[in-house]
Amino acid sequence: MVKKSAIVVFSGGQDSTTCLFWALREFSKVVAVSFDYGQKHKIELESAKNICKLANVEHEIIAFDLFSKLGGNSLTGDLEISESQKDGELPNTFVPGRNILFLTSVACIAYSKGIDNIVTGVCETDFSGYPDCRDTTIKSLQVTLNLAMEANFILHTPLMWMTKSQSVEFAVELGAMEALGLSHTCYNGVYPPCMTCPACELRAKGFEQANQTDPIFLRNK
Repeated sequence: MVKKSAIVVFSGGQDSTTCLFWALREFSKVVAVSFDYGQKHKIELESAKNICKLANVEHEIIAFDLFSKLGGNSLTGDLEISESQKDGELPNTFVPGRNILFLTSVACIAYSKGIDNIVTGVCETDFSGYPDCRDTTIKSLQVTLNLAMEANFILHTPLMWMTKSQSVEFAVELGAMEALGLSHTCYNGVYPPCMTCPACELRAKGFEQANQTDPIFLRNK
């Protein structure tokens, strides 16, 4: 395995962009992998391309159409986006199995390239209760992937215990603000961002609490 290389699961959003720049600081070679999975906010793939071009990072987009066929959620189906939920239920923005399947797919690519470091932007502090973002899930998956492939993968989660404001401060430290200006978070897939969906609200709150101007609004100035 090439110990100084890493693959980043890269959506083109705020968290994965911050993680990309963390990986660039920590590893000598970085590869980014994005997924076209029928998401309504497909504009994020253009953001991913632009950010990788800015950072001079090798980038691959993989077609993954399972989730659009399954439906049942508001990011790939016909449901209206909502974070409201009944007791014991997940919000309808949850795409079942998304992070698990993406990480497994990236692990296959990493194995073929001789890379053992995989970076993902999941977070357990400021999130919507998604079970596949939890630290226990990631640690369990790391064990499973290593057993299944007889590998030594390390799943890195730099933002796992950070609030959104802390991740903004981290992005400043990493020199990622210009790239964040190209990133896309809005679930509705529009630019300028809608500022009403849960993702927009969480992003805005993070920048406000960090006393930083979101560079996405400086893009055309």
